[in-house]
Amino acid sequence: MSKMLIQPVAQQSLEGQTLHTLREYILSGAAAPGTRLTEVALAESIGVARATLRTGLTRLADEGLVVKTPYSGWHVAELTSDDVRELWSLRGGLESVAARLVAETNDPSAKQLVTDAYKELVEACESGDVDRMSESDFKFHVAVIEATAHSRLKRHYSLVAQQVRLYIRTSNASVATGPQDILDQHAPIYESLMSGNPTEAAHQAWLHNASEGQRLLDWMATQDAQAPTDGRKVT
Repeated sequence: MSKMLIQPVAQQSLEGQTLHTLREYILSGAAAPGTRLTEVALAESIGVARATLRTGLTRLADEGLVVKTPYSGWHVAELTSDDVRELWSLRGGLESVAARLVAETNDPSAKQLVTDAYKELVEACESGDVDRMSESDFKFHVAVIEATAHSRLKRHYSLVAQQVRLYIRTSNASVATGPQDILDQHAPIYESLMSGNPTEAAHQAWLHNASEGQRLLDWMATQDAQAPTDGRKVT
């Protein structure tokens, strides 16, 4: 019998656990965009020192999920129309390149990675759970990037990955009309990737980002027109 090399389970540092907890808290929607984040309250809730909490918030600021305003403190980032335009166009560019590369590859493991992620998205949509659909939606796009095995592309995408995750959650919760709508957005991308047509795959990836980006922009314009001016919430 051959011996199997057992790898030790990796344990996150306290800073890593804090970062994960804060990120999931914000992306869950528990803290609305614009909400003020008080270090004392958050540190006590999580059970860490303020220095550890501050390190996590600083990392989240690098990811674009929180912002620090002089004399005001930390706030959950708010997606502006400019943010949406920049995110969808940047995503469109990166994901178009990724789709082209995946469509033309002969590596079966790359196609399987994307297929597994797409199946997970289908199952999530069948469940009707909005949070699960949004996470699976995000994972599908990440899987396409990962399947390229293009280190520089993956590195650039990672810089905005959490903002993309927030963007997707916002869009699916506010703009998508339901599970079938989300599936209809992604089926053409998946089919073109599996067809081995690089040009069509790149086109579908760009079209998805452009069309959904415009839908989100339209929704935001409507919300801005209807919303009264008020102060930020504090948590």
